[in-house]
Amino acid sequence: MKTFSKGGVHPDENKLSASSAIREAGLPKQAVFSMFQHIGAPAKPVVAKGDEVKVGTLLAEAGGFVSAPVYSSVSGKVSKIDHVLDASGTCRQAVIVDVEGDEWEESIDRSPALVRMEDRPELDAPAIVQKVKEAGIVGMGGATFPCHVKLTPPPGCKAEYVIINAVECEPYLTADHRLMLEHPDEILVGVQLIMKAVGVSKAFIGIERNKPDAIRLMTERAQAIDSRIKVMPLQMKYPQGGEKQLIEAVIGREVPAPPAIPINVGAVVQNVGTAFAIYQAVMKNKPLIDRVITVTGKQLARPSNLLARLGTPFSQLIDECGGLPENTGKVIGGGPMMGKALLSLDVPMTKGSSGLLLMTKEEARRAEPQACIRCAKCVSVCPMGLEPYLLAKLSGKADWEGAEKNDITSCLECGCCQFTCPSHRPLLDHMRVGKSTVMGIIRARNAR
Repeated sequence: MKTFSKGGVHPDENKLSASSAIREAGLPKQAVFSMFQHIGAPAKPVVAKGDEVKVGTLLAEAGGFVSAPVYSSVSGKVSKIDHVLDASGTCRQAVIVDVEGDEWEESIDRSPALVRMEDRPELDAPAIVQKVKEAGIVGMGGATFPCHVKLTPPPGCKAEYVIINAVECEPYLTADHRLMLEHPDEILVGVQLIMKAVGVSKAFIGIERNKPDAIRLMTERAQAIDSRIKVMPLQMKYPQGGEKQLIEAVIGREVPAPPAIPINVGAVVQNVGTAFAIYQAVMKNKPLIDRVITVTGKQLARPSNLLARLGTPFSQLIDECGGLPENTGKVIGGGPMMGKALLSLDVPMTKGSSGLLLMTKEEARRAEPQACIRCAKCVSVCPMGLEPYLLAKLSGKADWEGAEKNDITSCLECGCCQFTCPSHRPLLDHMRVGKSTVMGIIRARNAR
């Protein structure tokens, strides 16, 4: 079974919600829509206080090419446009809607009937890309890169393969797993749409072998729907879901250091949830207004996979899974390896919200950092072949020139280094600060 060649770790899976079928979360009383739900320029509001909106009404238009529009997931009245705290702890501009009923735009097809490619013969590549762009689809694996940009290869680059990331290697998270079990045909039509958009005749769906039921079902359905789509079982190793690691595992090609991107080696990678969202956008005229999110934790009464409307406060999702346990020490947005602790449970759900992890006080407590013992374990597990101990030291000393020279921009922020460090050094913390700072320096330098 294939995997990537450098580094990696094997954290405990803790897939507590794997058997929990997707269920629909309730409507919030008030929905908060951040203008920063994607990488790139923030969206620009096109509504004002007092405006009536429906489910599927445009709230904000894209602020540039690398940007995405935002649509209302609820019906009601715009109460205000304000600044609210987001999952990163930053105050961002947002449109706030008081919810009244559940009235949808009539243009959205809400029927469960599957729409196949042969049902829409008029669809060509430009039409698919335009629909994806208009629907505000972004990468659903957490990166939130505007999808239409990936579907528009730059001049001189040609796509050879579409790779669907269905690995879900982050511990605890099971949303993608359940999506494959419950909506395999819609996902596969979404893959066909991506293939047609970028002009390729071969696609792979990478799934780790800890999901044998999904591997069996997706293989069976792919054979029935489109033989050009192959399911590829992969070894269990974190971070197999990293874009570069997945490309190496599936097609054996290494993406060079930045500014190189997957298309430079002929690959277009999309998350399995993104493929499903593309199907809904193109075939059902449904903009990105909801998504499946895993809400989980060892002390949570009911670990679940919820289909929740964007803009719903995290506190409501936790309540729907049994409420916040008394001994909760930390709530993580995402998984335990790459997720970040939330400052507030009133933070609204966004396009990139893949999970909520409730950790007990014992689980959340960090061990006291000790001196580095030069064991090089962080080097051995780094999937990018970096030297985390050195990069963390350079970042801690604000040596940004040295950090750039030692390729800190190649860091995935996967957390393998910190996970394996016997001295409990906060390596990932320093790497995140260093990478963000160096990338800002590079952008400023290029702008001159």
